[in-house]
Amino acid sequence: VQLQASGGGLVQAGGSLRLSCAASGSIVSNYDMGWYRQAPGKQRELVAAISDVGSTNYASSVKGRFTISRDNGKNTVYLQMNSLKPEDTAVYYCNARKFAIQYWGQGTQVTVSS
Repeated sequence: VQLQASGGGLVQAGGSLRLSCAASGSIVSNYDMGWYRQAPGKQRELVAAISDVGSTNYASSVKGRFTISRDNGKNTVYLQMNSLKPEDTAVYYCNARKFAIQYWGQGTQVTVSS
């Protein structure tokens, strides 16, 4: 199983980015998918998740600004990030989970300048 994250970059505060996570096989439609982030010196934290049946949940710090979605036909999960803040700066990781099995992508850097 491979998860390929992309779409990170440098953006000014208030700007937007869309992250993509392309998965091999039919992972996206059969697993719970999530985006995590890890800032320097901090623990990795859940940003947003979408279950295999489509329910979503968000960290309180991003609710109303970020939207997770998926395209089962393209085996891809997206994270639309709007109104970005400097505190959103981190490496963002894609995750796939089903019961005790989970996979991680390689991470993509998001840097928000003030």
